[in-house]
Amino acid sequence: MIEIKNLTKKIGENQILNDISFTVKTGEILGFLGPNGAGKTSTMKIITSYWQPTSGSITIDGIDAVNDSLQTRAKIGYLPETVPLYEDMKVSEYLKFAAEMRGLSGEKLKARLNEVAAACGVSNVLQKPIDELSKGYRQRVGLAQAIMGNPDVLILDEPTTGLDPNQIVEIRELIKKIGKEKTVIFSTHILGEVSAVCDRVIIINNGKIVGEGSPSELIGQAKSKEIINVKVEGNKEAILAVLNKISGVAGISLVKTEGTIMIYKIEAAAGIDIRASLNKALIMGGFNVLEISKTEANLEDVFRELTK
Repeated sequence: MIEIKNLTKKIGENQILNDISFTVKTGEILGFLGPNGAGKTSTMKIITSYWQPTSGSITIDGIDAVNDSLQTRAKIGYLPETVPLYEDMKVSEYLKFAAEMRGLSGEKLKARLNEVAAACGVSNVLQKPIDELSKGYRQRVGLAQAIMGNPDVLILDEPTTGLDPNQIVEIRELIKKIGKEKTVIFSTHILGEVSAVCDRVIIINNGKIVGEGSPSELIGQAKSKEIINVKVEGNKEAILAVLNKISGVAGISLVKTEGTIMIYKIEAAAGIDIRASLNKALIMGGFNVLEISKTEANLEDVFRELTK
């Protein structure tokens, strides 16, 4: 559905995007990750034709998004990072306006408005002025306008910003439902959200793609160190002296002190399990070992590894 080839964007001497290429299929939810300033929002602005690329191509359902942007815009629902709301309108007026912009009218407009309002959880504020809404409700209204025209492609820039945990779960479920039939790209800083929702992930850093694959594939490819959590009772300096002598230990961090109980985070090279060595050395040193556990790699580890 979406094909990006050799996309580059420069503003003056500043290289925003550097020759990135990727595709997104119909029925796929793509998570777009990266630190602030990595190029996520810029890419979304180019896909939606708000910005023109310096070079490269974007096609949506086979249509050139640069030369035929009106046709591609008709296929896209877009929720930008800053939600575009008219604060002097009531929610119902704003959504009616969004529906009319998408060519809806009469009973079809009324039915679609009610359907979308219920799906996004704004039915109870339809008659409220937008300037009286909380940030969470504003975000929901912005999402409602994005899906009002039942678009083939949905581009969401930080869609769950400002929502409480229950609302986040509701919006996740809505995105997953939409993603069964549509093409969805969304950016977020909530890495757990990506694991819960996305079929595939692209990680971008300094305008370049540095990682791509399903969440499980990326975690499997991670080069992060193994992390061992150790809870042990004894003298801090004496414990540290023992830990420093254990083969395979690459780093030691004291996480917390609870009286005479120390909680450490131990780093070891990937693929090396040092738990048995840790346990033996600490017991031989005369310390009470209360807990030794291994932390499994997660998407946060991958993100830090690829964007550091």
